[in-house]
Amino acid sequence: MNTRSLSAAVFVLLAAFMSPITAQGTRPTIVLVHGAFAESSSWNGVVAELLADGYPVLAAANPLRGLKSDADYVAGIVKSIKGAVVLVGHSYGGSVITNVNEGNVRALVYVAAFALAQGESTVEMSDRFPGGTLGATLAAPVALPDGGKDLYIQQDKFNAQFAADVPAKQAKLDAAAQRPIAEAALGEPSGAPAWKSVPSWHIYGDADKNIPPAAMKFMAERAGSKETVVLKGASHVPMVSQPKAVAAIIKRAASGGGG
Repeated sequence: MNTRSLSAAVFVLLAAFMSPITAQGTRPTIVLVHGAFAESSSWNGVVAELLADGYPVLAAANPLRGLKSDADYVAGIVKSIKGAVVLVGHSYGGSVITNVNEGNVRALVYVAAFALAQGESTVEMSDRFPGGTLGATLAAPVALPDGGKDLYIQQDKFNAQFAADVPAKQAKLDAAAQRPIAEAALGEPSGAPAWKSVPSWHIYGDADKNIPPAAMKFMAERAGSKETVVLKGASHVPMVSQPKAVAAIIKRAASGGGG
């Protein structure tokens, strides 16, 4: 074997051996934070897309107990990760990632989510613009031992309110598995927003009934969104109904690119 052939063979061998490691090492970890009335498996379609492209992924179990305590919990996860992180929040999960100010967070992605300013609350922003119909679909609050209340969506209204573009059979399962949020968490004021120092990307549906699309447009523009995608006909759970589109904007955020 001549020198040129030997060099070529060594290059091919090294490429085959190193490529998966290099790809893993250069890609940020994607941390997905679900919101109220959802849970970690709501990200399954997005996770599959990201894993297929070599991204490390962690779908956090958002406690849904209080804005600061939830953000502190997610911050602990982020802090434990070596290397860069892209934080992704859905709905109230957006309020949570807004309050995570860790140095290794390179990008924020808001998926039908709240990007609050300091002093604003999730419920206040939701009520600021017309179009939201969540309140009328909530079940009777569940009393908690500490005097607080847990909120759920009535299961027979879940499909139309929360996931109108998800097949009824799947929405029925999601309604039964929904995680409640403590009412107090929705009224808790936000702290200093991470989007003031970290670039953000935004994606939401124009048929969202939980957060008025006008509110999400306002928050995206205020945050100086690097890219905003509006999905025609999409409900409040585009990560379930359109996981490819959601994964795509996460990948663009991870690379620092736009649409």
